[in-house]
Amino acid sequence: MLVTVKLRSTKKNEINNFLSMFYETNMEIPEDLNWQHEYKNPIEASDIIGAYIDNYDSFNFRMWLCLDKDVYINITNANGNDVIKYLFERFPY
Repeated sequence: MLVTVKLRSTKKNEINNFLSMFYETNMEIPEDLNWQHEYKNPIEASDIIGAYIDNYDSFNFRMWLCLDKDVYINITNANGNDVIKYLFERFPY
């Protein structure tokens, strides 16, 4: 089961700046208004969701999470913690 995280922005370099901070390296994303990553272990997505929630007001982009084919959840400051809890309940390995 792959879980997909998508980041979308209308402001240049926002995603690049966030990912550089998250991965603690200088990221260079070819298309810097969109980014997508698939996680083989769904629990691993909780780290980037947590970082997004912690920095929600510092960056201008949106995060989407896909757990089931063609169904995307918009991650917000209000629902982020609940989504992380749900990941651990749905995928308890």
